[in-house]
Amino acid sequence: MAIETTIETAASFLMTPVTRAHFLTPEKFDDEQKQIQEAAATFVQREVQPKSEAIDQQEPGVMAALVRQAGEQGLLMIDVPEEYGGADLGLVVSALVASQMRQASFAVAHGAHTTIGTLPIVFYGTDEQKRAYLPRLATGELIGAYALTEPGVGSDAMSIRTRATLSEDGKHYILNGAKQWISNAGFADLMIVFAKVDDTQHTAFIVESAWPGISTGAEERKMGVKGSSTRTVYFDNVHVPVENVLGVIGKGYKIAFNILNIGRLKLGAGTTGGARSSLNLAATYANERKAFGRPLHGFGMIKKKLAYMAAEVYAAEALVYRTIGNVEEARVAAGDDRQAQLAAIEEYAIECSIAKIFGSEALALCVDEGVQIFGGYGFMEEYPISHAYRDARINRIFEGTNEVNRLVAAGTLFTRAMANRMALLTAFPGIADEVSRGHAPDYAETETPAALRESVNLVERAKRAAIYATMKTSMKFMANMREEQEFLEAVANQLIGVYAMDSAVGRALDAVTAGGVDAHTHELLARVTVLRQFATTHAAIESALFMAFEGDELREELAKVRLYLGDTTTNIVPLQRELAGIVAEKSGYPLV
Repeated sequence: MAIETTIETAASFLMTPVTRAHFLTPEKFDDEQKQIQEAAATFVQREVQPKSEAIDQQEPGVMAALVRQAGEQGLLMIDVPEEYGGADLGLVVSALVASQMRQASFAVAHGAHTTIGTLPIVFYGTDEQKRAYLPRLATGELIGAYALTEPGVGSDAMSIRTRATLSEDGKHYILNGAKQWISNAGFADLMIVFAKVDDTQHTAFIVESAWPGISTGAEERKMGVKGSSTRTVYFDNVHVPVENVLGVIGKGYKIAFNILNIGRLKLGAGTTGGARSSLNLAATYANERKAFGRPLHGFGMIKKKLAYMAAEVYAAEALVYRTIGNVEEARVAAGDDRQAQLAAIEEYAIECSIAKIFGSEALALCVDEGVQIFGGYGFMEEYPISHAYRDARINRIFEGTNEVNRLVAAGTLFTRAMANRMALLTAFPGIADEVSRGHAPDYAETETPAALRESVNLVERAKRAAIYATMKTSMKFMANMREEQEFLEAVANQLIGVYAMDSAVGRALDAVTAGGVDAHTHELLARVTVLRQFATTHAAIESALFMAFEGDELREELAKVRLYLGDTTTNIVPLQRELAGIVAEKSGYPLV
């Protein structure tokens, strides 16, 4: 029987022993969630995929019609409250639907509408605003967009130049400015637009695209997701009724940042689904294609690629749905107060950023190795892996670049540690004592399955070594932390590696304890994940030490940490060969 999930506190994975999963995993989805996920997959397969060429050519009306058709199927109303015409099925279902949007350009249109185009009104709108717009957004009668980015501004959302000036009669705000790279701009009916009131007050507005003074530039010619509409939007003395101010004047940045946390989670789910699809393409081709008289999957280096792709998807699923489950439970526990819900979501800002980073980089690995497995054919337009490769690249830029998200994860960690919202300072002396003992301790419990004992020990040592190195080295950089981006990157990479390992091992422990035909596959996936991520986490720990110390002090710290972490004792090659064999047998991802 599956154990119930419990709400984890933010970043508790750093200081909580790895055990069988007390968090949401794909194995714990209920029947209703699976049915909706399947319905979304069926819609994409039957309605969207056959129109892929028309989508890529941006044939007029095709994408907008598909978005509205998705509305007819109930795929736009999942996050909208019932009293405003929605289904209010929660973040888990919403993320599962996002994971099935396998046609990349449509996924962009769908995500821009359901997340950043709709959720600002759900969380920040007045009752009048919700009644005016949410029912029509839920059905697709209105298509939404989100206008934040500006020319020359990029990720620096606080530096926007679009201005909103109150009219003399006090009835309107007059918008002037331009927004760049706006998804759905070519057919959106409604936009969430950010501007500064009185040159300083960052504010959000609900803007209808048909209002006078709004125009758009030509469609951008993009590297990937060619079928999504991406345009510059111009505002020339656009009169926005004061009733359409969203939230509070001067607090628009809160809307931007809080909605981005949800967007990052959904993007994590979407990229994880895309990574699984790319693995399926590569595995099927490796079964069918022969070289030197045998299938490609019979060659060692191809086996390595298939195994690493599968492990990356496994870890991505584990950490993404773990985060989604925690965020959703915290949101529900906050009750009907939308601001309390947002505060609960913000608690998981570190995990949301990690989910976005890891999911998008797992997809990057899978599409890149997929092209390599296809060889020359992978470079040809008629093969879907080439489309997947070009379409995947934007995901490391969307929803805040992965560089920005690394800064968010590490910066949030230090902010909370210094405010005593996390017990890192309290835990540090005991951890420092453990690290200083000069050997690699055994943390695995007696009941830990034999095959996962090494994985558990590596994860636990990595956690403590990461806390030790982070707290020890941060003293050098504390006075000017925001400018020490290389150091923050090293800290973020430690967080990412630890969260991935902890989530994968917790998922595997749960599966092994529950038994079942796939238990051994879970073991293999977790072990390969840990052996890969432990190496990168170890490297990130040492990188931080190199930045903070030098000479004898550096040598002493490196020696101490290396003795504590110890060496892996498992040859990964037999594991990856066995795992690749299962991938080949299943013609793709080895779990249902």
